[in-house]
Amino acid sequence: MDRRRLVPGGALAGALVVVIAGCAAGAPHYSLDETRACLAERPGVRVVESVDFVASTAPAGAFTARLVDNQVTISFGNDADEAERIAQAYRRFRGRNIGIDDVLRPDGNAVLLWKAHPENDELAIVNDCLT
Repeated sequence: MDRRRLVPGGALAGALVVVIAGCAAGAPHYSLDETRACLAERPGVRVVESVDFVASTAPAGAFTARLVDNQVTISFGNDADEAERIAQAYRRFRGRNIGIDDVLRPDGNAVLLWKAHPENDELAIVNDCLT
């Protein structure tokens, strides 16, 4: 067996592992407790524990934040893959007449489901608290 052929393949495999790990590490990871605490301190926001069925199955928990003219349910996975599975469940269980992509926002390990299309100020309040 020619050793020169093994070294480049091994180096390539090692580099591939580093690239894959770097991609996973680049996804934001948010904390349910820190996000909930931040939103609870915002004027006009009320945090409640009641959530819908899909959010109730979120591996890292979920809560609902009621803003003045809207509300958002934030579900947390342990990683971005789990968050994507939560988002897929929302897409699967949505009503036929609901345009889910307008109100569903996966972000890192969190999934935000708005009651209505969020306004820029509503997005800013929630995004500022995702920590």
